[in-house]
Amino acid sequence: MNLTISGHHLEVTPALREYVLTKLDRVTRHFDQVVDVTVLLTVENLKEKEKRQKAEATLHVKGRDIFVEQSHEDLYAAIDQLMDKLDRQVMRHKDRLQEHHHASAKRLDVGTV
Repeated sequence: MNLTISGHHLEVTPALREYVLTKLDRVTRHFDQVVDVTVLLTVENLKEKEKRQKAEATLHVKGRDIFVEQSHEDLYAAIDQLMDKLDRQVMRHKDRLQEHHHASAKRLDVGTV
């Protein structure tokens, strides 16, 4: 799995990197066929008093890209909510993959009446 963590208007500290890694372990524990993960952490200065922290993640799995973004006043809370969303998306993708392997319905013989 390739992992890229970058920051926009923000320096990605080792503590932030470790926090993202520990939260991402939950997602990869549920679905291990993850090829590539890109996480972008952003600080947006909308007004002087109001700062918005934003976390985005793009997860590439076989046959699909999953994109999730979340904003919050606190960056750690944004990362928490982002990983919750990402986990739900990954679980839904995993369920869809498993639903394709159902046994076909038995054909009913329509007899003469």
